Amino acid sequence: MFDHAGIPVSDLERSRAFYAAALAPLGVQVLMEFDTAIGFGADRPQFWIMAGAPAAGSPRVHVAFAAATRLEVDTFHRTALEAGGTDHGAPGLRPQYHPHYYGAFVLDPDGYNVEAVCHRAP
Repeated sequence: MFDHAGIPVSDLERSRAFYAAALAPLGVQVLMEFDTAIGFGADRPQFWIMAGAPAAGSPRVHVAFAAATRLEVDTFHRTALEAGGTDHGAPGLRPQYHPHYYGAFVLDPDGYNVEAVCHRAP
């Protein structure tokens, strides 16, 4: 069901140290790092911390749901918009994450960033 989730943090390095220590007993470690985000997981990044408070009007929480196919991602996006969501990123490849990362983003009625993502090659 869930693919990954992310939260903003006020001090990226302090939070990196905290989560690295706290999650180690669970077999979770840092698996991916960007300038402003760090991904933790066992075999792939599933929990993300992101530097700084979001800009005014930006979502504070990010939740991604796993999709089996790219068509499911497309359908999620269209259906979520029809249900009252706001577009926050049309379906498409996000190669900055990995070559087959295909995702779509919407803001729910409370402004939370909700994504559907497929990691499979077409």
